[in-house]
Amino acid sequence: MTRRFENRLAVVTGASRGIGRAVALDLAREGAHVVAIARTVGGLEELDDEIQKAGSSATLVPLDLTDFPAIDRLGAALHERWGKLDILVGNAGLGGVTTPVGHIREKDWDQTIGVNLTANWRLIRSLDPLLRLSDAGRAVFMTSALAYLATPYSGLYAASKAGLEILVRTYAAELLQTKVKVNLFSPGRVNTAMLLKAFPGQDMKQYPSPEDVSPFVLETLLPEQTHHGAIYRYPDRCWTEPQPPAALDD
Repeated sequence: MTRRFENRLAVVTGASRGIGRAVALDLAREGAHVVAIARTVGGLEELDDEIQKAGSSATLVPLDLTDFPAIDRLGAALHERWGKLDILVGNAGLGGVTTPVGHIREKDWDQTIGVNLTANWRLIRSLDPLLRLSDAGRAVFMTSALAYLATPYSGLYAASKAGLEILVRTYAAELLQTKVKVNLFSPGRVNTAMLLKAFPGQDMKQYPSPEDVSPFVLETLLPEQTHHGAIYRYPDRCWTEPQPPAALDD
């Protein structure tokens, strides 16, 4: 059986659990060599065991994404070893705190914006040259419908995702003349530890699992995938192309 990502190199952040783990494992099963990034060494080692059972291989990178200089060094290390990058999955994220905007603590703001927005900018800056060297570079970043909704008490998380969306869409616009395709993926509510922390006491079984969502993430990463600067909304199983306003005011 042909594996759709045979001999492709993929970086996956937040790879030790949740959607990131499911995506990393599915990419490996489909033939990719996965560079798995996460803070939790034990989780990465468990992922590596599963990947080896699937007959593929991984490179484990224990890394806190708020260590920004380490992200900068990542691109150089990948270039030295492989000379290119085919896939980037910017999955790692924090749910932030649920509190009024005026009550957000500075350390919570810095940590959530750091992981959800700044780290992805540093990843783009570090890995963009390598994606351009691929015959079909693909990148996808996880977003949320909260980026569009002024939902009380979720301003910190929403702001981080709104910032990420415009950052990624701008990056995509800058890549129009290249072979790289960059998109966003909005999974909706998924049975993960992050969601349980945000909504304690809920029946998590009502939500899809990371394993349910992962195959749809992989579809955005195929070399033949042509969407660019768009959002795949998993709850609706459809792509949404950004719609500019009828008139722009400076």
